[in-house]
Amino acid sequence: MSDRSAASGPDSSGPASEGSSADTARRLAGVREWREGIRHRPGANLAYRITVGVVGAVVLVAGIVLIPYPGPGWLIVIAGLAVLASEFEWAHRALQNVRHYYDTWSEWLGRQPRLVQGAFVLLTATVVLVTLWLLGTVGLLAGWAGYDAGWVRSPILG
Repeated sequence: MSDRSAASGPDSSGPASEGSSADTARRLAGVREWREGIRHRPGANLAYRITVGVVGAVVLVAGIVLIPYPGPGWLIVIAGLAVLASEFEWAHRALQNVRHYYDTWSEWLGRQPRLVQGAFVLLTATVVLVTLWLLGTVGLLAGWAGYDAGWVRSPILG
């Protein structure tokens, strides 16, 4: 079914998924060709790899910071590793390991009794609240509410 000579535009007589698949394949081939052009120019290749490294590292660090919070922390970690894996073999191996261990952890947690799952939710909520307190958010909100107790102020930020 992957006949690349078939038409893939809006006038294509095949299913929409075949056309979009051919378009995607064509775009990926173009990106690979562009990347190969850069790879053959040492200065451009170094600049490209540094850019990918910096962008991937920023996304990865942001994801790691967000892991304990409700939301897409692990998804952002995986996205950062995917960016890095586009250029670095070590990141590709790390990405495979992270995905494997994340899936294993999720399956394990899903098999646990509600008490264990609840304890995990409580632990996560505690980490979030302590972090918000340390960063001064609890003190800020308490100030807005007119509550001025010393314990709500951040020990780090005062």
